[in-house]
Amino acid sequence: MKRTGQIPFFAGAAVCLLIRAMPLKGLSSPGVWCLGLTLMTVIWWAAQVAQPGYISGTYLMLLCLLRVADTKVIFSGWTESTIWLVPGAYLIASAVRKSGLGERLSYLLIRRFVRGWYSMILAIFALSLVLSLLIPHPWPRSLLLMSVISVVIRDAELPQREAAVAGFTVYASAVPLSLVFLTADSINMLAASYTGETVSFIRWFLVMGPPALLLAGLTLLLILVLFPPEAPVRLDLERVEAARSALGKVTGQEWRTLVWIVLAVALWMTNGITGLDIGWITMLVAMMMSMPGPVRVLNAADWREVPFQVMVFLTAAVAIGRVGMATGMNQWIAETLLPREMPENFLLLALLIALTVILIHMFMGSVIAVLGIVIPTFLTAAQNLGVAPMAVAGLVYLCVAGHYLLPFHHLSILVGQGEENGMYTQWETLRLGIPLTGAVLIAAAAAVGWWKLIGLL
Repeated sequence: MKRTGQIPFFAGAAVCLLIRAMPLKGLSSPGVWCLGLTLMTVIWWAAQVAQPGYISGTYLMLLCLLRVADTKVIFSGWTESTIWLVPGAYLIASAVRKSGLGERLSYLLIRRFVRGWYSMILAIFALSLVLSLLIPHPWPRSLLLMSVISVVIRDAELPQREAAVAGFTVYASAVPLSLVFLTADSINMLAASYTGETVSFIRWFLVMGPPALLLAGLTLLLILVLFPPEAPVRLDLERVEAARSALGKVTGQEWRTLVWIVLAVALWMTNGITGLDIGWITMLVAMMMSMPGPVRVLNAADWREVPFQVMVFLTAAVAIGRVGMATGMNQWIAETLLPREMPENFLLLALLIALTVILIHMFMGSVIAVLGIVIPTFLTAAQNLGVAPMAVAGLVYLCVAGHYLLPFHHLSILVGQGEENGMYTQWETLRLGIPLTGAVLIAAAAAVGWWKLIGLL
């Protein structure tokens, strides 16, 4: 461990022990341990004292060893489809990338619609939206899109500043656009699970799609205003066409991948009719892609694409909320930190939720950790107001998943930081993140109006 990481490491452990030693009235002993371990884990996540998978695994093992809750509660996420969506998503993404299908579609859109800087930024958002329907996870989706945009950056001979902004746009666009479709990110299903109802693909799109698209539009506008090019940018379309032509004719591998993608999307969109769980659908389609026959796409080596550490991270994130509820921690937080009387006007309640979520996220820096603590807390506090759980969970998720100031606040931004990835630094993130906080509040207010219009409120 680097010396800079030792301070937050020991600070997190000290916070845990301090919480354990404090007489917290109304909180059981397991609840005190849960609170201490959760705060320690969040500090470690935020300070990046180690890879998130190691931190998450440490948290889970301590919950087990200290008997904070039954292991069936701690690892309850593995009995549901949310975590299993991760390997399915990465395997499907591997097929799309390896076959060249995603790259071909990207070059096609760029060749037809991109002529300069502003159209390139707009095209990145459009491609991110299209790919969010084809590849059910933002990280492999952004990596694929970045591989295409890097060719455009090279051929246009963009200066370092503009190249960094283009790379940043790839990852920044994934943040709001990952909220549009239920299958665009495994965390969407985690957020939906807190509602206690079965949320279909269509229902998610109806409730979350318009606010997410508005936030994406505001993010696009901010990028165009905050990062104008210092000189006119002209793309060499002949080089783009040469890169597209180098792919050759559509291969059998691409056709087979397209067949599976169409099948998966059709099953996702009709799950409200069929009742089939989206996570299990995704995993099954990925498994069937490897079966012998004329439509085989995946092989044994593709399992290397599945990040086990992400599944451990998700397990810990789910455990925060589940163990917090089982030990009474969530109820105690709600009674301690929130006002005794909640505003009866949901617009005022929404403002309270949004500001609370953003403030907590500023310090926690983890979307999933905030979800695990805040959604159950506000569901408990708002249940007497007759507010639909979908509205509470949706508002919390919109605010926390759309907000960031620095890369560590959002893994979809953090994964692209650096010269070898998206070529951007914390400077680009902070410059967008400050006004983006206002955009998140606007989207939250618009969401309340939209939900009243469709009868959710």
